[in-house]
Amino acid sequence: MKFSVNWLRQWVPVEQSAQDLAEALTAAGLEVDTVTPVASPFSGVVVGEIVACGPHPDADKLQICELDDGSGEALQVVCGAPNARAGIKVPFARVGAVLTAADGSDFKIKKAKLRGVASFGMACSARELGMSDDHSGLLELPADAVPGTDIRDLLALDDYSIDLELTPNRADCLGMKGLARDVAAISDQTFTPQNFPAAPEGHTDELPITLEAPEDCPRYLGRIIKGIDPRVPSPLWMQEALRRSGIRSISATVDATNYVLMELGQPMHAFDLDRLQGGISVRRGRAGETLTLLDEKEIELDDSLLTICDEQGPVALAGIMGGLDSGVTDATRNVLLESAWFRPATIMGKARDLGLHTDSSHRFERGVDPQGQREAMERITQLLLEICGGEAGPVMSAVAEDYLPQPQPVRLRLQRLNRVLGSTLEAAEVERILTGLGMTLRPVEGGWEALAPSSRVDIDIVEDLIEEVARVHGYDALPAAMPSGALSLPRLSEAEVTTGQLREALVAAGYQEAICYAFVEHKLLKSLALDAQALPLANPISSDMDVMRTALVPGLLKALERNLRFQQERVRLFEMGKVFHQGEVLEEVERIAGVVCGTALPEQWGAKSRALDFYDMKGDVERLLATRGLQSDVHFEPCELPFLHPGQAATVFLGDVAIGWLGALHPQTQQSLGIKPRSFAFELDLDELKKREVPCAKKISSFPSVRRDLALLVPEATTCAAVEQQIRAAGGDLLRKLTVFDQFSGQAVEKGYKSLAIGLILQDVSCTLTDEVVDSIIDRVIQGLESQLDVQLRG
Repeated sequence: MKFSVNWLRQWVPVEQSAQDLAEALTAAGLEVDTVTPVASPFSGVVVGEIVACGPHPDADKLQICELDDGSGEALQVVCGAPNARAGIKVPFARVGAVLTAADGSDFKIKKAKLRGVASFGMACSARELGMSDDHSGLLELPADAVPGTDIRDLLALDDYSIDLELTPNRADCLGMKGLARDVAAISDQTFTPQNFPAAPEGHTDELPITLEAPEDCPRYLGRIIKGIDPRVPSPLWMQEALRRSGIRSISATVDATNYVLMELGQPMHAFDLDRLQGGISVRRGRAGETLTLLDEKEIELDDSLLTICDEQGPVALAGIMGGLDSGVTDATRNVLLESAWFRPATIMGKARDLGLHTDSSHRFERGVDPQGQREAMERITQLLLEICGGEAGPVMSAVAEDYLPQPQPVRLRLQRLNRVLGSTLEAAEVERILTGLGMTLRPVEGGWEALAPSSRVDIDIVEDLIEEVARVHGYDALPAAMPSGALSLPRLSEAEVTTGQLREALVAAGYQEAICYAFVEHKLLKSLALDAQALPLANPISSDMDVMRTALVPGLLKALERNLRFQQERVRLFEMGKVFHQGEVLEEVERIAGVVCGTALPEQWGAKSRALDFYDMKGDVERLLATRGLQSDVHFEPCELPFLHPGQAATVFLGDVAIGWLGALHPQTQQSLGIKPRSFAFELDLDELKKREVPCAKKISSFPSVRRDLALLVPEATTCAAVEQQIRAAGGDLLRKLTVFDQFSGQAVEKGYKSLAIGLILQDVSCTLTDEVVDSIIDRVIQGLESQLDVQLRG
């Protein structure tokens, strides 16, 4: 919201300077982005009237003008502006005037000769005065401007434009009326409402208005104005007010709609009545319909878009932009004015979906005053009749009261307000603030029942009222108090591994924690076959963040690719976070994941450099699982996932529960993501990973242990983990430790088999194990291996 201080002063007598006002607005929660002067700090520029104009003898594009600057003496000025002509009044920089150049430096106007002709001053464009970038011609002033009048006084150029960065809930401040009410309350000044009387009716023509979608548009007002003069330029005061609000002047009719938008916060639209066919209906778009907008962009309509239609079809996109075929032109003589209230949810996001952003959609998305349409209609009628002439007809109205929002009273207790703010505010101060904001107060026991004005669509609960009192009274004026209260340490369960311990385990392994967006590109998930149950976003912030992530790895892979592009050759990243699965209900699951590439060890002199392999990644996952303490229930089984390399992927099990996977990325996956070095990834369910058995003390055996080594012939397809699992099952409680200390295959081993050497350490806490006991355990182990896994004892 950009506005000029002088315009604001028409509504409230602001005494502060622009800078002080900006500080007060920011302190009250209306953040100021910039404060800029509306013109450069020039001097010596007055109103000049061109009384005569003729060609330059030696230059086709120059003219010699005689100019009256109010001094009583006609001055000769050489001018190259295409619109220089006798009878117009323009800004005139006298000899000695000081202007500001484009680079910010000052320069003084001197007597000069242009192609041999003396020139005593300079007629100025808007750009030369620092008012705008327009230098297409001289700035033409009102016909009643008196020659010799200082331009700064005539145009009130000692003014500033203030640009606000409003939060979405403060739609009431998107118009001068609402903003002025806030400023009046902040500065303890009197708010001066402006009344716009009903225009006299010059004819009785009407059009039928039908609300086919009353829940989306419960109020639609229209009025026909006949016989306007479309060629009349907008008055300079209106052009200046719009310019200082960041809006370019287009034509008197369009400027009037924009002026009301900025003044009252109510978007307006004007149709060329003669280009409409029949009455107006407000309905949803239909499949197959198209509409060419005012920016000449053609869009396809559907039932998600609300449209304004005549009997032939859509003529405007409700709350966003009018149609080209029904727009006003230089030939328009009769107009239909529109003033409506559209439900914010109906307009929200639709302009962005179409690649548009308009002043109208910006306001309707946030919520305009549902009771302000009549006032806006009378104001624009007043402006058009004054500027363009014509005759106004009756106001046509279609209203569905049941769908219009009704402000509800909110109860506020003084005791609660002071308790929340830590203040000692008196009732009179609270009443001053709330009534200054336009609220109607009804005293109740201990406080008030406040009814907000219809423009304050953000006032719903008591906390809203407390916030209003706090920001207007001044946050700096509230007493500072240190928080008090007893703090209790959280109880940490011994049966749970903390996220801090898991982080420390990965950091110790050389990983760095990454935080990725929870939004990812659907195309990326689909390329990894992870798009099942993906939750699409209704209003994504960009096209590459259109769904919620179903896994952590996709985001980490994008981070890996970015790091590789920035010449990071050894990358080890992990992330903890939630993933989202859409089913009958939305399921959120906490996961931990990691990606790695590069060398197994950082560059150093103590060890030879080698590339990472599957077992390095498996070792990292095992270290992570080791934080649980118990490792006997962990095992890995081969798996096949579309984005992982066949034969180098495994499912991670805790007992019988699969908690995740790990493996090397498939070469095609790496190619599609632009990842060249061989890379690996893992992802585990955090909830399962955090579970552990509470450690308990056990008696240390004072009896010697016994070690037996077994040389086994194992089928190639049988994993070492399966052999270990079978040995532990057969070994019982006396098997304390199992160590694989050798593995080989080749000519010395039967084809289709591999050799494993395994050490078994047995020990009892109550006695020394005899050979008979040990032999029986070993026999049981060997029999189990032979019967279950076809493993043989080597001779």
